[in-house]
Amino acid sequence: MLSKNRIRTIRSLENKKGRAESGMFVAEGKKLISDLLDSKIRIELLISTPRNLPFFQSESLRHAEVIEVSEDEIRMATLLKTPQGCLALCRIPQYDLPENAGQDNLILCLQDIQDPGNLGTIIRLSDWFGIGDMVCSPSTADVYNPKVVQATMGAISRVRVHYTELVPFLTLKNKRNIPVYGTFPEGENIYTSPLTTEGIVVLGNEGNGISEDVYPLLSRRITIPRFDTGTPKAESLNVATAAAIVVSEFRRGALCQC
Repeated sequence: MLSKNRIRTIRSLENKKGRAESGMFVAEGKKLISDLLDSKIRIELLISTPRNLPFFQSESLRHAEVIEVSEDEIRMATLLKTPQGCLALCRIPQYDLPENAGQDNLILCLQDIQDPGNLGTIIRLSDWFGIGDMVCSPSTADVYNPKVVQATMGAISRVRVHYTELVPFLTLKNKRNIPVYGTFPEGENIYTSPLTTEGIVVLGNEGNGISEDVYPLLSRRITIPRFDTGTPKAESLNVATAAAIVVSEFRRGALCQC
């Protein structure tokens, strides 16, 4: 049975302050929790209805507290509009940003991405395209926001997200001659430009794009061109959609070089 204090604790994790104070985040749903059980992220508490509990017969749960609850109880605890029948409290992992980030691999760098759905989707596509580390500005949405966690569809267990000030980070990469690409409405056509297999790709805020203080730190500006059909066009692409196209082109270029 769930106590009122336990429910209050769970619901406090909907806010960044609550997550920071407890060092915990919430994950809901069988697929997401199963992915976390197979990762290095530690699950401290699993709450599940009897119908879902047999799904979690994992050795990774040996250190976790497991509570069987009714549908009504999970409904009181859930942070989602539609309860998933299971909920886990997970320890927020601590990652070190690799010194060679961008040197022999591809890194996505997000500046002030605000929408949790966009951030979660970008983490999910990073997982798909084999990007293990992402760098975010401090003002980017919190990766452990419940909406972000759910949108990753489990990719949060495989992609390491780091928060740091971008100007010092990119300045260091410049000194090491690591290519830094910036996405803009105007720039080199990504479909016809040669792309490296390593480096850093900066994606800007949904409304304002990349800030001016980052401009001098960019090696190249790239763009996804509009195709002229003689009809009115959308003003811009959604940042997560743009990220998918950009990363796909980088990976395609890498395959062509093999």
